[in-house]
Amino acid sequence: MSERMRWGVVALFAVVMAWMEAATVVYLRTLVGRVDPYQAVPLPMLPHLTGAELVREVATLVMLFTVGCLAGRTWRSRLGYTIVAFGVWDILYYLFLRVIVGWPRSIWDWDVLFLLPLPWWGPVIAPVLIAGMMVLGGTLVSQFDRPGQPVWPGRLSWALNVAGVFLALYAFMADAIGALDGGVEAVRAVLPVRFNWPLFLVALVLMAAPIVDMSRQIWKKGP
Repeated sequence: MSERMRWGVVALFAVVMAWMEAATVVYLRTLVGRVDPYQAVPLPMLPHLTGAELVREVATLVMLFTVGCLAGRTWRSRLGYTIVAFGVWDILYYLFLRVIVGWPRSIWDWDVLFLLPLPWWGPVIAPVLIAGMMVLGGTLVSQFDRPGQPVWPGRLSWALNVAGVFLALYAFMADAIGALDGGVEAVRAVLPVRFNWPLFLVALVLMAAPIVDMSRQIWKKGP
């Protein structure tokens, strides 16, 4: 297979996985009456479903990592394909939710993005922007990295990226962190009313550093 074909196969896997993920989430949220999570008591106290949801989220990450490992030829391209799969899956997950149940109604609707280690809250557009960057960055690595001719961000780019990741995580979990003193029930009952866009936009710029670095490397190498 050419690298383009490998990219296509990974993307196809992410597409069908996104549909399966969206359908599963619809089933779970319908059971607890939370198709739209932005309402009172967004995370109901149902231990058996909560445990299943946490395991499902971890399993999703393992599946994406597995397909990346199978597609790549170097450890860098394997990680690149994993990131591509994650980005395509995340974007289409919301698209398919819209197709199945009509939610989200807009890109500004709030969603519970993840549950570990605390609930992540944010407008749908926020994770979609990150996912788009992941598709671009993963594509650069997976399509241009070769044995003996690496395409990989430098240390400074990684440092900026990691700083951006931590800022984004704080933006997503700030309300849950603020509710920690009230215990588990307080964290579950968090319903954010404002997203820290200035902080998140700074995080996006920092997270884009590896893309800029790798683009520069590829440009210097030429065709």
